[in-house]
Amino acid sequence: MIVTVDTNVIFAALYSKTGASNRLFHLIIDEKLKLALSPPVYFEYYDVLSRSETLKKLNLSIKEVEDILDLLALLAKKHSIYYLLRPNLIDEKDNLFVECAFASKSEYLITSNVKDFKSGEIKGLDFEIITPGDFYKLWRQQHE
Repeated sequence: MIVTVDTNVIFAALYSKTGASNRLFHLIIDEKLKLALSPPVYFEYYDVLSRSETLKKLNLSIKEVEDILDLLALLAKKHSIYYLLRPNLIDEKDNLFVECAFASKSEYLITSNVKDFKSGEIKGLDFEIITPGDFYKLWRQQHE
């Protein structure tokens, strides 16, 4: 199963060792889920996670964040985006995740900000926008 994951989910997974985001992160690391990744999404992860205030909150060094992102990049299904799919979301950077989900044929776009993604023009796309908690419950029902 291919999923696209918003930066806030990666942050939450690194911030707390409990919770659905961390469980989802481990499903990716254990290769039970395939993370969809495009260059813009990777660089968004890097931009947010390498900020000094983020590093302090996560209690990680820049090297540790880079190692984590390198591992995600190694495990991910990589996609180049040759077009702009702009659903006019409130946060312009959220469009990157919609493009990646569309190009990768992800089944799910996982985010803690579902309402922000439902604010635009994304009807008719073949992926579901879902929270980490709801996704993890669904995954457990199907796989355990």
